[in-house]
Amino acid sequence: MLGIVPDIAPEVFSLVVVPAFIFFARICDVTIGTMRIIFVSRGMKMVAPALGFVEVFIWIIAVGQIFQNLTNPLNYFAYAAGFATGNYVGMLLEERLAMGLALIRVITQRDATNLIEYLRGAGYGVTVLDAQGKQGPGKVIFSVIKRKNIKDVEKAIHEFNPKAFYSIEDVRHAAEGTFPIAVPGPIPLHRHRITRKGK
Repeated sequence: MLGIVPDIAPEVFSLVVVPAFIFFARICDVTIGTMRIIFVSRGMKMVAPALGFVEVFIWIIAVGQIFQNLTNPLNYFAYAAGFATGNYVGMLLEERLAMGLALIRVITQRDATNLIEYLRGAGYGVTVLDAQGKQGPGKVIFSVIKRKNIKDVEKAIHEFNPKAFYSIEDVRHAAEGTFPIAVPGPIPLHRHRITRKGK
């Protein structure tokens, strides 16, 4: 690698360039590895192996630089720091991409009519079951939604049934479903407040 940048002094190359290269290489391969695991869990059989190839290729290059510079402790620090940063970057990237589907389950002891009407009006498929809890009768609401719509649905839950318990789970595959045609904009909750019952 030294021959690629002959104008850099050996000391600077060893103490700055190599650790920086290892750091960013680790960020890349760990980020790709995080995405690969997500694609595997989503059943994407073509994308995951391709990412695995790139991930291992970058990792080999990074490890090779460490073995060529075993006496520099900065390389070990850069390797560990790159691994930690890569995990963080990978999670941020996955959150931004918001791929796949999620099952949202809402359990409420209050009248959930407004929440149900809003979700159906926004284009979500909603299944409602009667339930009996410790504090009396309630409703269990199920909906399979696109992960990019999670924040919109959460906002509606907090508005219409702020004390409701809800959970969100990843869905690997769904044969059919009802989804909004486009991601909703700001939720027009004001249209529902007139009929909303007191807290």
